Amino acid sequence: MTTDFLSRRRLLSLMALGSASTLASCASSGPRFPSFSAGPVVPPAPRGRSPELDAMYGQIADGGFVIPAIPYWRIDPRYYRQQVVDPTGQPPGTIVVDTPNRFLYLVERGGTAMRYGVGIGREGFAWSGDGVIQWRQKWPKWTPPDEMVARQPELVKYSSKNGGMPPGLMNPLGARALYIFHNGQDTLYRLHGNPEWNSIGKAVSSGCVRLMNQDIIDLYDRVPEKARIVVMQ
Repeated sequence: MTTDFLSRRRLLSLMALGSASTLASCASSGPRFPSFSAGPVVPPAPRGRSPELDAMYGQIADGGFVIPAIPYWRIDPRYYRQQVVDPTGQPPGTIVVDTPNRFLYLVERGGTAMRYGVGIGREGFAWSGDGVIQWRQKWPKWTPPDEMVARQPELVKYSSKNGGMPPGLMNPLGARALYIFHNGQDTLYRLHGNPEWNSIGKAVSSGCVRLMNQDIIDLYDRVPEKARIVVMQ
């Protein structure tokens, strides 16, 4: 019985060694098959994306800066740049800011208008009426008013006496600024770009009328010289 037991143990040991050898050879040799999970996982495209909107709000190289693409699918679609039936009744070439509804219209010929979503800041509620786009600037400096510097002393380095904030991606005026004058005087009211796409459609803490950088560039290129502007509260 002892001999039989030892023989059985030896046989089992040999089988185990053979199994281990077979497993090892499977791991190190033999045909290799492509791994279908080797590459990065690509998430599905968010709902609401389209090639047209990708182009409209994609990355832009402009004026020596690279403006990042906007995740527009995270913004209410009504604030996308779009051509609509003109609701203003104003002459072609007029800009109309509908402050309560957070829209800006550029009136076109033929009864249509280009509509842009905007964000409105505290200064955006401070002025209404008729004016003229007296001055336009690509990649403007930003100079906070003295009253703002008094409220936020950390902005003193960008004050008028210190030369303002240089142009750039984080400049609050963004890629373009349109300056509104009334009766020949600067109203300190601006239409401007901004890097904070998630402020569109909202009332924010500061600023005048802000558009996405891609939209303010489009508006800048469409607006005629000395365009009339109407701001409604």
